[in-house]
Amino acid sequence: MKNILDYSLEEVSLWMKENEESAFRAKQIFSWIYKYTWNFEEMKNLPKSLIDKLSKNFYIGIPEVVEKYESTLDGTQKLLLAFDDGNIIESVIMKYKHGNSICISTQIGCRMGCKFCASTLEGRVRNLTAGEILSEVILAQKVLGERISNIVLMGSGEPLDNYENVTKFLDLVNSDYGLNIGQRHITLSTCGLVPKIYELADKGYAITLAISLHAFSDEKRREIMPIANKYSIKEILEACDYYFNKTGRRITFEYSLVSGINDGKEDAKSLSKLLRGRQCHVNLIPVNEIKENTLKRPSKKL
Repeated sequence: MKNILDYSLEEVSLWMKENEESAFRAKQIFSWIYKYTWNFEEMKNLPKSLIDKLSKNFYIGIPEVVEKYESTLDGTQKLLLAFDDGNIIESVIMKYKHGNSICISTQIGCRMGCKFCASTLEGRVRNLTAGEILSEVILAQKVLGERISNIVLMGSGEPLDNYENVTKFLDLVNSDYGLNIGQRHITLSTCGLVPKIYELADKGYAITLAISLHAFSDEKRREIMPIANKYSIKEILEACDYYFNKTGRRITFEYSLVSGINDGKEDAKSLSKLLRGRQCHVNLIPVNEIKENTLKRPSKKL
């Protein structure tokens, strides 16, 4: 059977016509789903004949919350979500004055091998489908009891390594019959898959692109990011320029500070020189220490 969340309103409407049902039923189904009714049998305005057809062809793929952690400091919620195949991902809900944000995963595991990232330790298990990515946001809204207004694709996985499903998700989450989250409220983070950055730019989305840079030179970047052996910083910046010129959206450069590797004064000067003149943002983040490696946060006083 197929996860109905993987399909757009237009696609489900077409299925209705092909199965001798009224196309408007598709909108009714999605209306129920976004009101957190995830069983066709409970959709009261659908005829039983249609419910039987739906049950034989589709399921509504919402993961189960297996663990939930909530910060007593700022209300941030971390959700561990289990899919039917037993795989688990993590989503994080953050509450701000300007609205509620969610950091979502796009893959189970990751094959990029960044040394500071826990999600890459077991490699990539599989891609998430567009509907599975969407389900993280739908479920988060139910858990929170409030609207999610901002999305960051920065959880487990490299979004551009799951390009087709991620771009389908972007279309679904932005649709006016669903969550209708504006593209300018969505940020996609990538370690720098250069060809896909060009493809994404040509899609014409208005999302923010965030680049996991983490070093000012290819030599230093290769120490912590294997992808640097394939794409140089020069190539990444050229792709970023193309993205900016096509979309008008400023690039965010993420820089995880790792003690003794990229946190010196000369690193700061070189990073400033590298990005000088660009309309961009730089996000400095102390590295998240994990037990599987020796990378450490820098001291508070540099």
